[in-house]
Amino acid sequence: MFSFKLAPVDKDGNDKSTLLTVRLKTTERTTYAKALSEYIASSYAEPPEVYRDDLRVLDELREAATAALDVNTNALKRNTRYYGQLSFILSKFPADVNVKFTWYSAFDSELAVTCQDLYFERAAVLFNIGAIYSQLACRESRTDKDSLTRAFVFYQNAAGAFGYLQQRIVSECRTQLTTDMSSYMLATLENIMLCQAQECVWHRSIISHMKDANVARVAAQVAVFYDLAIESGSQGSLTGTIPPNWLDHFKVKRLFFHAEAQYRKALDCLANSHYGEEVARLQAAQDYCNQINELVTYNQRWSKTLRAAVVDMVRTQAEQVSSNRVRAERDNDVIYLDPVPAPTALAAISPYKLAQSKTPEIVENPGLYLGEEELGPPLFKGLVPFVIHQAASLYEDRKDQLVAKDLIISLDELTADCESVLNSLNLPHALDAIQKPVGLPPNILVGADEIKSEGGFIGLKRLLDNAISSNTAAANLLAAAETALNEEAHEDLRVRQGASAGSPRARRAESSELTNTFRAEVAKYREIVNRARDSDATIKKQVDTWSKFFALLGSPREEIERQVPSTTANPLTDPHHCQIVERLQQYLGEVVLMRRERLKSVEKLKRISSEDDITPALTEEMQRLAALSSTPIVQFELHQFEDLFSQKLDKYTSWRKYIEEEKEAQVELLDTIREANQAFLMARSNHPLLQQREKALSNLETAIKRFRDASFNLHDGARFYATLEAELQKLKEGCLDFAMARHLDALDLMGVGHGEIPSDISQLPEQHSASPAQQQQQRQHPPNLVWDPSMPLKYATPK
Repeated sequence: MFSFKLAPVDKDGNDKSTLLTVRLKTTERTTYAKALSEYIASSYAEPPEVYRDDLRVLDELREAATAALDVNTNALKRNTRYYGQLSFILSKFPADVNVKFTWYSAFDSELAVTCQDLYFERAAVLFNIGAIYSQLACRESRTDKDSLTRAFVFYQNAAGAFGYLQQRIVSECRTQLTTDMSSYMLATLENIMLCQAQECVWHRSIISHMKDANVARVAAQVAVFYDLAIESGSQGSLTGTIPPNWLDHFKVKRLFFHAEAQYRKALDCLANSHYGEEVARLQAAQDYCNQINELVTYNQRWSKTLRAAVVDMVRTQAEQVSSNRVRAERDNDVIYLDPVPAPTALAAISPYKLAQSKTPEIVENPGLYLGEEELGPPLFKGLVPFVIHQAASLYEDRKDQLVAKDLIISLDELTADCESVLNSLNLPHALDAIQKPVGLPPNILVGADEIKSEGGFIGLKRLLDNAISSNTAAANLLAAAETALNEEAHEDLRVRQGASAGSPRARRAESSELTNTFRAEVAKYREIVNRARDSDATIKKQVDTWSKFFALLGSPREEIERQVPSTTANPLTDPHHCQIVERLQQYLGEVVLMRRERLKSVEKLKRISSEDDITPALTEEMQRLAALSSTPIVQFELHQFEDLFSQKLDKYTSWRKYIEEEKEAQVELLDTIREANQAFLMARSNHPLLQQREKALSNLETAIKRFRDASFNLHDGARFYATLEAELQKLKEGCLDFAMARHLDALDLMGVGHGEIPSDISQLPEQHSASPAQQQQQRQHPPNLVWDPSMPLKYATPK
């Protein structure tokens, strides 16, 4: 009836077994000692020599776990010990610490992933733990109840390991995984292990002489598990990953256990004198056996991939079902004459599920075994966990945000508001004009000397001209890069025109697919250049507005003094007027004192902030949280320290009150100054020359500030353009190289010789050189190198 050929011994197991095993993943040798020592020294500021023994033990654990030794319980212990220690040190080091791990796929030794990810290392080790459990189960003889029970436990543990890996561990990995650890593959492996665990229950129920009705239910559940394995293993993403003979194995086993369930239920019917149903059940079993025979008979691949043990199991079942069916039909036809129900009328056999995923406790909660014989003492126990360093950094960021960008800025804004009010009142320049009716104040003299040292207005204009020229050069580089891309795109269209479908020209990668990165870079830099040009315009406008004052401040001192109105003596000699001046001077003195005290407060706040180290408090909080945990492996999260952050930041609350007090005091003082200044204005209202002098001195001081702003921005712009030009030159060369490579490819596809192309890609058709007449004209009329007021620039908005 059956025409099976024996399959060769399967690489995934032995030919005598009807069950499958999972091969172990293999890895390249690597060590922790050097990389972790350097990391401890650089990031934790601790002497790595303290952890020399821990580093040695960790390297030994990896070497022992990944060594190519025979699979036995010792191999399981070595891998479990390494897995447990990995789980613990992940709370001490970042996952991307500088250690490279290379792991190969369990099903394809040529596929490998290399990365710096401790989570990936732990996942690969857990995969091997599941594989070892599967191999230990398969090595059981399964000829007695005890052996079957051990295999049952091993398969459940294997299913638990693969399930835990899929649900909890893989999601933490920060790199691309080998295909054997994809979600569908791990689900398939878990289902396989559950299938085979349930098979052990089925086998044990037979040798224990369990009632046939119960054996049928156990067999029905095996078929359900194989349905799940087929569903997950048939996912398109597993093509080329799952061994091809596995799906064949699943399908044959599913049919086998459907037949077995019907066969055992038929025996139960016979025992209970349900002869018609017995015949129907045996006929149903026969149908499943016939399906197996059809699959193998009409598909040579099946006959070549099925194991000999599976072939024998199926053949034995087919013979049993066939002989019993013949007997049952004869007896019923001759003796019992019991009606035979239709297949659709048979009651479904309720599956009896006993196998389930059992994640080993040492895998799920390795911390419970640290310090015990199974895992040994925890490594790097004294090392502060990495999350503490993260928490300290987070606190520093929040503290800086509060201190530097909230409190100190608020104080600086108060000072700026005070300065703005005084400037609007032309103070203290108005007083200077009275107290020093002739000559120039010291601040004007210092500012004028500073402007002269920088080359005066001519030097500032030269910087502005250079900025404008640099912006133009940057725009030209961008244009050259874009021209190369556009020319390549046009040429690509010409290559495709008229190409027959499927030809090399038609299959050529489209320009738009290859130039996305280049065009994104061009767009990004164009926006930068445009913003710089707008900034140039702002600075140029400022320079134009204040050019006369810049030129005056760059003149000799005598010329500046000549342009500033002066009087021969203090024009306010009336005692009442003198009293008004003295009162205004007193208030301005209070402003100076307020500013000085405010600066001292800012320095004090900065000192308090710099001395505010949260690390000891974090360590104490970590120890408190660890004491509340039932396991040494505590995965601390940043949110657990939020209460501590709030408590530590509360010390800065008093500074907010101080700022409010400063604000109220300043408003009151400025109101008083406005009142005193109004009286001062009334006192000097009859002295127009004095008002002219005040205005002139105020303009000169403002001009000095504007010059400083423009000079700073232009020097900063020079550095900016130097960097930008280098980046744009690199971008242009990249675009030209790409265009040349594509051009050569196009010539090959079009059958044009390389000798017909220009020697320099910069000679692309759209980049026309100037004619000899134009070049002569350019030599006779060189470009104007003098500052052009129509050009722009700016890097920080001057006030």
